[in-house]
Amino acid sequence: MSDQHFDTRAIHAGQAFDPTTGAIIPPIYQTSTFVQDGIGGFRGGYEYNRAGNPTRTALETQLASLEGGEHARSFASGLAAEDALLRSILQPGDHVILGNDVYGGTYRLLTRIFGKWGVETTTLELSDLDAVRAALRPTTKIVWVETPSNPLLKIADIAGLAELAHTAGAAVVVDNTFASPALQRPFEHGADVVVHSTTKYLGGHSDVLGGAVVLRDDALLEEVAFQQFAVGAVSAPLDAWLTTRGIKTLGVRMQRHSENAQAIAEWAGTRPEFETVYYPGLASHPGHDIAAAQMSSFGGMVSLALADGAAAARAYVESTRLFQLAESLGGVESLIGYPPEMTHASVRGTALAVPENIVRLSVGIESAGDLIADLEEALGRITR
Repeated sequence: MSDQHFDTRAIHAGQAFDPTTGAIIPPIYQTSTFVQDGIGGFRGGYEYNRAGNPTRTALETQLASLEGGEHARSFASGLAAEDALLRSILQPGDHVILGNDVYGGTYRLLTRIFGKWGVETTTLELSDLDAVRAALRPTTKIVWVETPSNPLLKIADIAGLAELAHTAGAAVVVDNTFASPALQRPFEHGADVVVHSTTKYLGGHSDVLGGAVVLRDDALLEEVAFQQFAVGAVSAPLDAWLTTRGIKTLGVRMQRHSENAQAIAEWAGTRPEFETVYYPGLASHPGHDIAAAQMSSFGGMVSLALADGAAAARAYVESTRLFQLAESLGGVESLIGYPPEMTHASVRGTALAVPENIVRLSVGIESAGDLIADLEEALGRITR
């Protein structure tokens, strides 16, 4: 199936029909355990739901195929996936290089949880390869990459970072949540591991929580699978099924998300109320050329800096109508948020603090004209 088009694999990978009934959609195996044919006689290899479930296996097969990995493991949340991966690689005294614009939960996990365990973290501008080279240590085990980053949509050169990291014996982990495999496949650029919050674009409908780790290395898979089983933060059968269902339309959704976001970014660039528009699809974006080389389109996330400062940004996110004020992203409906006090509250007062005048848009698949009208009308409400 690996030679088939992405959209075909999104629908068919791991999705064998039920041979008993002929149902075209694999069922939800809503069970906690599986009957054995004698002690150790596992039908289909399944023993207990935490250890494995056919619905979760279907999702993991689908995820591995779409990212171009050999293996995938599905978890209860994106942070659960990150935690299992970090536990599989790191030991006390190890070092991680992290971008200076990342999801606040990732920073919190590394600094407040793994930091107590003796793991050191250096944050820096990942687009500066010389800075990354200088920061590498003999103890560096991971270069953690978000591209596009959250919420300032910075772009990192995956291939360039992989070359540096591999020379130093470190692994490159790419959080591909913002782009999704429909737009960017990090393994093709030298990444070692890909992680996702499947809650976002993969699920795509704001109705499920989940995370995933996708790998190519068999030894690392063994460690991650052990963490999945031993710690137990697995995705439930219904959550796995909902994610699988969402993935089937990922290609067409990401096309529309990207088209709408591009239109909004171009409109915002004409408005004096915004001092900066953060979107890698704009030629003015400092990472545009790299994004164009490693992405097939530029995604559905746009961030805007209000020229009148924090008060204007706060008022703006409370003034839209179609854009709903909420956490998260990646659903078919458009959302607006204020990162300094929402998604990135955990990095306030640190080197990763988000500018106070930033708002973040998760652009949905509604009519672009209606979305732009909503954003324009909201500007009128805050400037009266």
